[in-house]
This record gives sequence, C-alpha cells and structure tokens, in this order.
Amino acid sequence: MNEQETRTNLILPKIKKAEWGKDGALIREEYPITDGRLVGGGRRNPPKKADYVLQYRNRNLAVIEAKADVKECAEGVAQAKSYAERLQVRYTFSTNGNEIYRIDMQKGEEKNVDDFPKPDELWEMTFGEVDSVD
Repeated sequence: MNEQETRTNLILPKIKKAEWGKDGALIREEYPITDGRLVGGGRRNPPKKADYVLQYRNRNLAVIEAKADVKECAEGVAQAKSYAERLQVRYTFSTNGNEIYRIDMQKGEEKNVDDFPKPDELWEMTFGEVDSVD
C-alpha cells in the first residue's frame, strides 16, 4: 500500500481504537507545521504538515508521522522529532501501520509500542496526574 492507503486502512483505525476522535479527543490530519518557505515573486514552497496531531483538552499532545506499510516505521523518526520540536509536544510517533515507534522528546527514550495511548493516558504521560477538573 502507498502512504495514504496505509493511513486510511491501518493507522487511522489504530488511533481510533485508542479512543481518539471522540469526547473532545481530536485527531487532526495534515496539521500545518510551517507556512512554506518564501521562494520569491510572492510564492512559497508547499507547507510542511504533520500526518496527524493528537489534541486533547485544547492542547497538542503528540505528532504521528505515517509511512507506507512497505517502509520501515523508523524512516519517519527524524521528521516526527522535527515536527514535535516545532509544536513543542513531548511525545511523537512514527508508524507504518504495522509497527508503532514512540519517542519521548523530554527523556530521550525511544521504543516500539503495541498501541497508541488513550487520551487520558497521554495527558497523564505528558503532565502527570489527570486533573479532575476540565
């Protein structure tokens, strides 16, 4: 499958399985990272966009970089890290739909995981105890 087919058929169902996309836990696709570099004559290069940004409680919590299922999931790591730095999020993921590679930008820990975290889990991973007041 190409990247778009992988995103539709493999990655998005795994994100939704982790309860993203409901109850205020947003999945933002093609999330703009930059406006695109000016190249002259009032033109810009195409903007950089994250494949997915996970938002919860009005905060960007994670970036997900997607690759086609025939590629290694680690091929998206550098891009995922760059986008996470620009958006100042702690967690970023690179996936080919078969494997999910998680990066904790704060601790510098990287590892394969079985699933994406649920919204409350990712909130707690990022900020500590889950607040009882929304």
